[in-house]
Amino acid sequence: MKLLRFVAMLSTVGVLAGCAPPERPGVQGDPVRGKIALTQYACQSCHMIPGVPGSRVYVGRPLSDLDKRKVLVGTLETSQANMVRWIRDPQAIDPHTAMPNMGVTERDALDMSAYLLSR
Repeated sequence: MKLLRFVAMLSTVGVLAGCAPPERPGVQGDPVRGKIALTQYACQSCHMIPGVPGSRVYVGRPLSDLDKRKVLVGTLETSQANMVRWIRDPQAIDPHTAMPNMGVTERDALDMSAYLLSR
């Protein structure tokens, strides 16, 4: 009986471990919380985001493989700091962008960027 409980516990731990995105060295924030924040701010309304359910929309760019892109927007180099700046105040970087300022907090932007950089 104890062995069965132990195996069940290990299975649960394995499943839960698979739910969390992989961590990247040097990336700050909580990617699990970031995924939740992305849905709370309804980012999936305009973007396709890996691991975040939503419609297949083509309003904004897909937010997959951001860690592999050299440029985030325009000429803005892809980095976590720049991503946080963009998420918090896109018009400060590109006054003509269609991306709205959603009033994202610093903490939420950090966590959102951690999630996006882990996908």
